[in-house]
Amino acid sequence: MSRTDFSSEDCSVARGLSEVGDIWSFLILREVMLGVRRFSDLQRNLNIAKNVLTDRLNTLVKHEILEKIDQGQHGPRFEYELTEKGRDLFPVMIAVRQWADKWVEPEKRNILILKDKNFEKPLASIKVHDAEGNELDLDGITAELPGRETSSKPV
Repeated sequence: MSRTDFSSEDCSVARGLSEVGDIWSFLILREVMLGVRRFSDLQRNLNIAKNVLTDRLNTLVKHEILEKIDQGQHGPRFEYELTEKGRDLFPVMIAVRQWADKWVEPEKRNILILKDKNFEKPLASIKVHDAEGNELDLDGITAELPGRETSSKPV
């Protein structure tokens, strides 16, 4: 089953998801953000087929979200690290995690509690803020796309 290519869409959400919207890619990124770097460790942690993992890693490297680095001293031994582009997905990962912790059957599993290193307290919920720091919800925004009519509901 081939995926539809949204990379040329006007919509930033569609273009962004065309690079990282695959569930395996997002789970790989979760593991790398938690410190897992090697192919074999990713495969074991995710219980993913080698060919699927290889394909997703190659795609994430191609889109410059991950970097493949040779760490071998006696032959090639590769690890994967987040690029700056990949590190910028951190708030997205936290937002998805927090949304799922709240809405996707939280009573049926243990929830990983992420804490900041400085204060050892759980992370605050991700929120959207205006230019002055006030919290916004969907009703508080509008969208403009030059040359195209848009509604006050951009999503």
